[in-house]
Amino acid sequence: MAGSAGRESRATGGRAPTRRPVRAAPPSDPRILLETPIGRSGLPGSTSLARTGRRIGINVVRDLLFRVPRRYDDLREMRTIAAFAMIADGELVSARVRVADLRVEGSFRRRVQRTIARLEDETGSLDATWFGRRYIERRLKVGDAIVVSGKLRRFGYRMTLDNPEFQIDDGAALLHAGRIVPIYRLTAGLATASLRRAVRAALDATAAAYPEYLSAGTRADVGLVPIGEAVEEAHYPTTFERRDAALRRLAFDELLALQIGMVSRRRARVGEHGRPIIVTDAHAEAIRDALVVGLSTRVGHPVELTNDQATAIDMLRADLARPAPMLRLLQGDVGSGKTAVAAWGLAAAALSGRQGALLAPTDLLARQHQRTLIELLGPLGIGVELLTGSMRAVDANRTRELLGSGQAGVVVGTHALISDSVRFADLGLAVIDEQHRFGVEQRATLEAKGGSIPHVLLMTATPIPRTLGQVLYADLDVTDLRTPPVGRVAIRTGIRSFDDLEGTWDRVRAEAARGRRSFVVVPRIVEADGVDGAGPDLDLFGLPDESVIASTAVAAEAEAERLRQLLAPLRVGLVHGRLKPADRDAEMARFRDGSLDVLVGTTVIEVGVDVPEATMMIIESADRFGLAQLHQLRGRVGRGVDESFCVLVTDSTDETARARLAAIRDERDGFALAEKDWELRREGDVLGFEQSGFPALRVASLQREGHRDLAVRARGAAEELLDEAGDLRPGNDDLSRELRVGWLASVARADAESGA
Repeated sequence: MAGSAGRESRATGGRAPTRRPVRAAPPSDPRILLETPIGRSGLPGSTSLARTGRRIGINVVRDLLFRVPRRYDDLREMRTIAAFAMIADGELVSARVRVADLRVEGSFRRRVQRTIARLEDETGSLDATWFGRRYIERRLKVGDAIVVSGKLRRFGYRMTLDNPEFQIDDGAALLHAGRIVPIYRLTAGLATASLRRAVRAALDATAAAYPEYLSAGTRADVGLVPIGEAVEEAHYPTTFERRDAALRRLAFDELLALQIGMVSRRRARVGEHGRPIIVTDAHAEAIRDALVVGLSTRVGHPVELTNDQATAIDMLRADLARPAPMLRLLQGDVGSGKTAVAAWGLAAAALSGRQGALLAPTDLLARQHQRTLIELLGPLGIGVELLTGSMRAVDANRTRELLGSGQAGVVVGTHALISDSVRFADLGLAVIDEQHRFGVEQRATLEAKGGSIPHVLLMTATPIPRTLGQVLYADLDVTDLRTPPVGRVAIRTGIRSFDDLEGTWDRVRAEAARGRRSFVVVPRIVEADGVDGAGPDLDLFGLPDESVIASTAVAAEAEAERLRQLLAPLRVGLVHGRLKPADRDAEMARFRDGSLDVLVGTTVIEVGVDVPEATMMIIESADRFGLAQLHQLRGRVGRGVDESFCVLVTDSTDETARARLAAIRDERDGFALAEKDWELRREGDVLGFEQSGFPALRVASLQREGHRDLAVRARGAAEELLDEAGDLRPGNDDLSRELRVGWLASVARADAESGA
């Protein structure tokens, strides 16, 4: 024993041997295993998957079950090698074969070796080639019987399979070949085969025991399969019909989670007690007259409120008179007059002895709103205060004192309005501009600052398609402003290539000579990998997407410098998302005040200040923008009395991109463009999701007609599942748990954080 200890001590250099910690066995209870981190799950490849999976949201075992494939390959039909002679080049094929030979060779690619297997059956033989995959020679042996699936390639009379999937044909369940095979989105370092094996093991351990959280009645009403069957068939379908049924169940559940959140919020708000704001006829008339005078003064000619504005004001007046606090969305196109409607509500609150607040996303926009409201409400004797983070401490303290004492009738501010130091004497109406830029928690903080629950008016300049709105804004009352004010200047829109811009730059010089200004928008900040600081997109194999690295998009910084030389002596400024907010606002203010002739920027100018002298909008690489962004950017010009122009610059030949640009050229109505964008966008890339904070859905897509029907059914189910107070009725404990900690928690949480 002593000698043994001595040998062990010498072998370790006199140190005590290092003992590896004993890893705890994975839990045997399926419900506990669902919540177990991947690294402690005991699943195949769990150690590696724990490192790579977190990048794509795979943290616990449950995440594997609901990591739905992005597509499926039908590899069920087994053919003989002889039958491959009738198959077209590039078609997917499957066969049961034997490995007759295996060798590793160099290839024409530097430092990349290829593994070549000679495969044969009773009818013939062909080669299968794997490039750079050295593990193949360790997994395959001559004489192995395998099932192989891949794309058939022809080189004259010779056939080969390039990088095919294969599996040892030993009677085990097929995962990679010879069946309907799931294809997943991956990340660098995560192999398809490894993910399939982990998913299969997770399904075997938990799917049959997954708690069913929908009642039998709900499933029967909608025609849904059980959740255990759904997760199994979503990954390894026996038929495409059963796959479709599985995905339909998962899509319904996502939409149900959304609708439960929205119906719950609506019912809870109806049950809340606010204080009505009664607007007398005399006050209503006085406010209207003040708005008309102020708007006419701003544009330099007599104007009246549009029919849509008048209707919106009538709805607003009726909502304010109710004891239940209002929650209404004012959805209007660029320049449709939303601010005038909001001004009416703020004036109504102030004249009734209460207070109104307008929350704006940026300092510059807040100051613009303050100036506008002073012009519109000044004749009524209503003061308009300002509170932003960039104000001097003495001025900010003064505004806080006026709000707390009730002496300030209306205030405009940024996030500073929701800071702990702000208190209102009696907040009656909160108006939130660009509502998608503020989360529900921020809005709730503002609502809690004024005693009783205030009425809330949300505003957005990004109309969304009607179908999407029925789901996205199901918890809101919605008012549309579709009619532009009389006298709005038309904006001439054209499409140009990059080598056809000489006339455009001449126009910029000519506009500057008349005291007018121009915007130049580019989609990226730097020409290095990544967009606005993000890493490069990864393709299926975890490699950078060439369209990101080799993009023709011009960097804002480089373009600003180029234009300073090209357009000299014109004064060219630059704004982008990496500037400090104060610096960005200062640069925009210089442009507004006429110290700059041209402003180069990224989409940070999408929601900007009114510059009546801005008459040119040049959008470079316009094909890289969505219709909503293009329309918002175009709306930065044409706000004065001078003819205005928008130039869409692109060299793209992509049909969808060209159709998008043609739509923006030919249509000015933002609501019509929203519907057009809905038609043109690819699956999962829908207008309004990013702008509105709409939670990302893994399975459901409202572009699919069947899923739109599911959304309606989900709304009905949510209405039945919730009581009048907006709480789940008794008997729905499993559903409640799923919404809190299950796979639907991410949808419910995102909806709560970003929803109205």
